[in-house]
Amino acid sequence: MKTTRLRRHAGKLALVAAALLSTQAMAAEQGPSLLQNKCMGCHIPEGNDDYSRISHQRKTPEGWLMSIARMQVMHGLQISDDDRRTLVKYLADKQGLAPSETDGVRYAMERRLNTVEQFDTQLSETCGRCHSGARVALQRRPAKEWEHLVNFHLGQWPSLEYQAQARDRDWLPIALQQVVPELAKRYPLESPEWAAWQQAKPNADALPGQWPFSGHMLAKGDVRGVMSVTADQGDTFKVELKGAYADGTPFNGSGTAILYNGYEWRGTVKVGEVNLRQVFAALDGEMKGRMFEAEHDERGLDFTAVKADKARLLAVQPAFIKAGGESEITLVGSGLAGNADLGAGVHVVEVLEQTPTLLRVKARAAADASPGQREVAVGALKGVSLAVYDKVEEVKVVPAFSIARIGENGASVPKVQGRFEAEAWGKDANGQPLRIGYLPASWKVEPFNERAVEDEDVKFAGQMQADGVFVPGGAGPNPARKMMTNNAGNLKVIATLADGGQTGEGHMIVTVQRWNNPPLP
Repeated sequence: MKTTRLRRHAGKLALVAAALLSTQAMAAEQGPSLLQNKCMGCHIPEGNDDYSRISHQRKTPEGWLMSIARMQVMHGLQISDDDRRTLVKYLADKQGLAPSETDGVRYAMERRLNTVEQFDTQLSETCGRCHSGARVALQRRPAKEWEHLVNFHLGQWPSLEYQAQARDRDWLPIALQQVVPELAKRYPLESPEWAAWQQAKPNADALPGQWPFSGHMLAKGDVRGVMSVTADQGDTFKVELKGAYADGTPFNGSGTAILYNGYEWRGTVKVGEVNLRQVFAALDGEMKGRMFEAEHDERGLDFTAVKADKARLLAVQPAFIKAGGESEITLVGSGLAGNADLGAGVHVVEVLEQTPTLLRVKARAAADASPGQREVAVGALKGVSLAVYDKVEEVKVVPAFSIARIGENGASVPKVQGRFEAEAWGKDANGQPLRIGYLPASWKVEPFNERAVEDEDVKFAGQMQADGVFVPGGAGPNPARKMMTNNAGNLKVIATLADGGQTGEGHMIVTVQRWNNPPLP
């Protein structure tokens, strides 16, 4: 019954994620009274504002939001949106994760849902068959709490022991006697990293100011500009973006943000008519993470920014030039002053534009320029590279494996697109692989295997557009298909370079809707 209720409320849970982005976060000092008033009915006080279960866990803001939402859905917790925001803020600040504890698994918070995880077999089979392994890795608990989590899963989903990768083994003893001790060792409640972070946690007052940024969106291209951050109440901010994609499309907008635990930046910004969410790590004068559409998290861009008072060369766009060719190249950063040096064999023909955050030049690479990476500099600033290439040896479709989802057509969830780019590779002067970058290509899909041919997946699963965006078919049974099945499919994604005609191949599964879509997958 409760499982059915949880699924029925999955859409509501996804909307609850927006609570992380509100500018109206109340004072964190109200957290203790909220814990007492809202949680003490089930969680036993242990003194010093500690409570059973709650005080023996550490999580991301998304993790705490999911816990509170679960209390609402499963246990009838009554809490207002403002109080929920306050409680998430309080718990994420008091019992969050150190920056190093999120290394390698931030993709879950950043909604990089085409990530192929790399966890050991035991963790993958015990936990990763139902949700991402990153959700586990973004928690910290003592052994007793990990044991409680196993028991919770078995109590909530009694058929767990009889599902795939569980029924062929003695699942519960393995989970309790092998997995729990390993989780407690790997992801403990107390750690040197957390102790050190609590001592070094910076204040939010270092964040207001100008933040030059660079980014890249698959199937759209490079973007650059400046993000202005203005302090609001508490750890909240007003945000304004002024920038543009490399093709000239404006990237202007405004919104709000909130800071958790000294570095976890969560924002919501409206760019044009689209609401974008920001999930960044703000550390040492830099912000790094991902922006993505609130309704289409597959449509997102990698984002890197640096505080304007910290001189740094951030990016070169595009990061390649062909030997014997001429190209317009833009250098992005802060404190940009002096001349551009693009490395041996690459000459700046003309400076087209220069500001403290952007240097745009026309460059020419000598016909005999040696292929390989060049360190780029603007004055004394270094730190980015330009690839000089003579020919393309290989094309890779990025991402190599992806999942698209049918939707709409009367269904309550939107389609999830596939988005691709053609990544070109050459060889440097020593014959070693040289990543060139994303080059223009034409796109098509083909059946992945004989079954896909038989089921006519190319005909029904959706349409590949000229820009590398795949739009899936509509949701629901299709009377035109065998057995009236839906518009799922198993497809090859094929890119053909516009210059040279080399091809690359990827793999895409077009599958059904994602009904349960929590903040952490």
